[in-house]
Amino acid sequence: MYICKVQGKCVSTIKKDGLLGFSLITVQKINKSGNLTGELLVAVDTIGCSVGEIVLVTVGSSARIALGNEKSPVDLAIIGIVDACDIDMSMVSMNKSR
Repeated sequence: MYICKVQGKCVSTIKKDGLLGFSLITVQKINKSGNLTGELLVAVDTIGCSVGEIVLVTVGSSARIALGNEKSPVDLAIIGIVDACDIDMSMVSMNKSR
């Protein structure tokens, strides 16, 4: 799993059947210092998160299981919204609106 920040929506009106009914969002990984790292990734939003929220992202077969369809063409899925996270021995509030 990764801790990521939701960067935006990814709209796709034409997609494979295994993705129908799911929203796609762009996320960016967060490192242990709390900084954004790497490129933008596209994940399936299984919980209804918002832009700017810090989320838990699962990968690979776990992402497909989170969707309830092990044959779905999914590699990343949002499975939780982070309220706080223990980083470098201190509890950090991640989503101030919650």
